[in-house]
Amino acid sequence: MTLRHSPSLSKEPFFLVRKLGLSDYQVTWQAMKDFTQRRAATTRDEIWLLQHSPVFTQGIAGRPEHLLHDFEIPLIKTDRGGQITYHGPGQIIAYLLLDIRRLKLGVRELVRCMENAVIDLLKTYHIQAVGRIEAPGVYVNDAKIAALGLKIKKNYCYHGIALNVNMDLTPFSYINPCGYRGLQVTQTKDLGISDGIEILSNKLVDQLQEKLHKGLIINHHDY
Repeated sequence: MTLRHSPSLSKEPFFLVRKLGLSDYQVTWQAMKDFTQRRAATTRDEIWLLQHSPVFTQGIAGRPEHLLHDFEIPLIKTDRGGQITYHGPGQIIAYLLLDIRRLKLGVRELVRCMENAVIDLLKTYHIQAVGRIEAPGVYVNDAKIAALGLKIKKNYCYHGIALNVNMDLTPFSYINPCGYRGLQVTQTKDLGISDGIEILSNKLVDQLQEKLHKGLIINHHDY
């Protein structure tokens, strides 16, 4: 799979948002690495919106004992930070391919921007959510609704944030989510939000762009 290279700009670039649908994790991960490897100082930052087929992913420092059962769901050891999590249909993934130096963001600031995008999105539905310094992510009543993980390479980042919308949450019981035994998870559907993936994806990317930088949204499926 080849990801079409974004045009470079002489001025400060807008974000370019790609809506990729249901995408294979390994293929998408390789595309993120390829994009980051070839990008230049003037390359547009991008946000990729997608869903994954069922998969467990384990971060660099992830401990294998946090996978309690796999039930034939593949486990992929990846290069992001964090422990083990689950991705599946009905979950919004927003991958952020950013030049954080150009955006003048430190890693902690970037994490806060990602968390605050979800927090403010849920606030529009009158749902109170919080982040946690000791356990990055977003929580509603102590249940995790969004997980995040990043890879930083030469001031460029990739990976991003996953928001549970309307999915089968059962596979989260097969792991210690993000390394925490007994951590509960939730999703927007169970909080009474009737809006689906498309609407919430658009609202999430609007929040991310507001927090990070104003940008340009396009649809792009042929990566």
